Amino acid sequence: MDWSLLITQLLNGLQLGLLLFLLASGLTLIFGIMDFINLSHGSFYMIGAYFCGTVVAKTGSFLLGILFGLVGVFAVGALVEWFIARKLYRADHLDHVLVTFGLILIFDTLVHILWGASGMAIPLPDSLNGQVSIGSLVLPTYRLLIIGSGLLVAGLLYVLVVRTRLGMLIRAGASNRTMVEALGININRLFLIVFALGATMAGFAGMLIAPITEASIGMGNDIIIVAFVVVIVGGIGSVKGAFYAAMILGLIDTLSRSYLDLLLNLVMPVTYAETAAPALSAMLIYILMAAVLAFKPQGLFPPAGAK
Repeated sequence: MDWSLLITQLLNGLQLGLLLFLLASGLTLIFGIMDFINLSHGSFYMIGAYFCGTVVAKTGSFLLGILFGLVGVFAVGALVEWFIARKLYRADHLDHVLVTFGLILIFDTLVHILWGASGMAIPLPDSLNGQVSIGSLVLPTYRLLIIGSGLLVAGLLYVLVVRTRLGMLIRAGASNRTMVEALGININRLFLIVFALGATMAGFAGMLIAPITEASIGMGNDIIIVAFVVVIVGGIGSVKGAFYAAMILGLIDTLSRSYLDLLLNLVMPVTYAETAAPALSAMLIYILMAAVLAFKPQGLFPPAGAK
């Protein structure tokens, strides 16, 4: 076995898992606390990439692009919660779906008007555009930065949720929103903070991936589907569940694309294995979701007290 290739694939899976976590952690809090289905969450992923790319184009600094992008996405998320989402919390889920689907179209159209139909490439500084050699293993510097940034955000989010008063309110809201309201907590302010924070993390994921894939219209529309799978598998309202589920799904998706044909080749002819492997690898995460829904509908790591 080529161990260097295996390690590379594991790191690719870790990178994908951390990007999914950044998306799914905010999504699971919004869904778990507010009972709000936000299909447009992936639009913040796209907006973050374009905000970052615009600042990088003006200043030449990728760090400034990240910083201004985070502030910009937080502001957009707060405005969406204030003017749109807040009016829908007591509405049916169908209303959530219809309105947030409309928001996807609005954001895509605005990006088209402001930045044009073509994608936006985001250049990396020389310090992030190189490679790191560890023995015979050669890894892109920027990939290591993505992994490190994802782990750092995961750690900070853990501290926020577990060690702070805001985190206590978030956990309480995910378990029993009615009780939080009964205790006199300003639920509107809590919802605003959680929604904007979730949007910011989604935007940060878009900023990290854009130098690799470039910013493009609708870039968040496909990955948001996988983010919803992460939320369901991990447990709605559970940040810990989102982290573990994202890691599991990221590794499953990456490793299956590389090694599933080899496993199938043990039980079927090579031609059939090579044909079946790509289709089956694309289905595996959804098969896992179906199994979780069948045997543990609350998810693998539901929040304490969730029913």
